[in-house]
Amino acid sequence: MPDNADSHEHVKPFVYETSDSKALHFTIMEIQSRMQTQRPDALDLEYTRTMMAMLLFNSEPENLAMIGLGGGSLAKFCHRHLPSTRIKVVEINPHVIALRDEFGIPPDDDRFKVRRGDGAAYARAAPYPVDVLMVDGFDNEGQPPALCSQRFYDDCHDVLQPNGILVVNLHAWNDNYEVFIDRINRSFQNEVLVVAGSDCDNSIVFACKGALLPRFNPSNLCKRARFDQQTWDELRPAFVKVASALMKQFNDLAPRRSDPC
Repeated sequence: MPDNADSHEHVKPFVYETSDSKALHFTIMEIQSRMQTQRPDALDLEYTRTMMAMLLFNSEPENLAMIGLGGGSLAKFCHRHLPSTRIKVVEINPHVIALRDEFGIPPDDDRFKVRRGDGAAYARAAPYPVDVLMVDGFDNEGQPPALCSQRFYDDCHDVLQPNGILVVNLHAWNDNYEVFIDRINRSFQNEVLVVAGSDCDNSIVFACKGALLPRFNPSNLCKRARFDQQTWDELRPAFVKVASALMKQFNDLAPRRSDPC
């Protein structure tokens, strides 16, 4: 169990198990993360697959940071399928980190680290710039204000390498959802793509420190050797959805619309 002096300030999540899955919850009504017990590195929830469509914009990031660990779905997926990428995960809740073994999150090593910390503070003073920053930070009350302020999105922009990609999971039913989108647009000079989830609960926002459109590589819609067929079959619909949203937003993408595969 966490022995941090302030651990009492954070709500303890609980684990709900079925015959073939294991899920992390703060309340029984909302799933924070879900793992297939027979395929622990798979992305079981649609929004996580959509977030991984950041590979359409950078298929081989050198440095990737995540704010929010949860059950570690994205962290495990990136650890397995991006073997050359240096990965750092920042999680503020010590009780969440204490469950890392429960969800099969790999131990820290030279290229993969999970650190207890405030995500907003990390973005403000990161020790090195990153190619991709993924933000999926929620607590029992939803999105913490510190992770959706104008200052936070400005800091996210600053921590990225030139042409770096920010990927944010937003709850579409949040009363300030449109405000958050406006803030991201302001920080990233409108180089932003918003992709709504099919359940209308989550939207995934892609933002680029630079021009977003030139970062899109249609060849990344083709299966890569790093993915087994089942994993690719699960990922590709999300990738196609993001590519289609990009095509709709940028009319001058028309010459690239043929399927490269």
